[in-house]
Amino acid sequence: MTQMVTAPPQDRAVREGEKAAVRADCAAQTQTQTQTQTQAQAQALVGSAQAAGELGLTRGELARAVQLGIVRAGPPTAGGAARFARAELARVRAAAADRPDTLRRQVETVAGAQAAAEVLGVGPSRFTRLARCGHLTPVGYRINRYRAVVWLYLAAELREFADREPGMLRGTAPAEDREMLAAKEDLRPRTWRGRHVGLLLRRTADPWARAAVLACVLPEEELRSAVPDPAERIVLAALAPPPPYGHPQVPAAAAVAEGLLRAGPPDEVHWYRTSLEFALTGARSQSKSTGERGPT
Repeated sequence: MTQMVTAPPQDRAVREGEKAAVRADCAAQTQTQTQTQTQAQAQALVGSAQAAGELGLTRGELARAVQLGIVRAGPPTAGGAARFARAELARVRAAAADRPDTLRRQVETVAGAQAAAEVLGVGPSRFTRLARCGHLTPVGYRINRYRAVVWLYLAAELREFADREPGMLRGTAPAEDREMLAAKEDLRPRTWRGRHVGLLLRRTADPWARAAVLACVLPEEELRSAVPDPAERIVLAALAPPPPYGHPQVPAAAAVAEGLLRAGPPDEVHWYRTSLEFALTGARSQSKSTGERGPT
């Protein structure tokens, strides 16, 4: 007859204690590895000031490079401050290795008609006509102390225009331009909005985020009509992009700049509304498949 041998109670307690110690040690190792990975990720990201210094740019030039899609920003801090992956900075430096000034020339801007006209080699009045009639597109704006809009232009684009369209730099204005000027039309706000929205859309493939970009251009009444569901409007507002770099903080100047952010002419409003409705169709389809409203 075989007898079953059992360990003394104290031995079982020792073994259980050893198992618990092993489990605790594994948990501690996992936590340490997670913390190490988090620290490594944080060290791989740098702030705007350091990123600008490593690329040989000012912070304003770096912001312009991000706007144009030349430099890709990484995940922001909890407070929303921009950060940049070291791998991205290395990629940008490698792309400009042959000509160190390439990146700076890509983001160089001039402010106002006088400075822009000098780059083109024309007078300020001719430059203003070219810009107002839509031949040149601003890349940004400033609001001066007199609450007037000062448009910014990429110097590289002005040089390219001068090389491509020498006939526009002299002689009489085309009949279409003369008609627009007689009607006191100014396409600069509209062409800037088109550029701004296009650059924002290039940054994301998420349908809800893309819809939010289009929604922020519509006047409030149009947005409420296009998106009658208050819950959807809350989602779009939460995903709305921040104001562009250089947007003023002083209330009086900000009020002037706010007018530049919204579509004005009826055909422009209609275009953005139609685009928003199309984007929302895709966003709602995504929500049905995931069971959640908003980006995935």
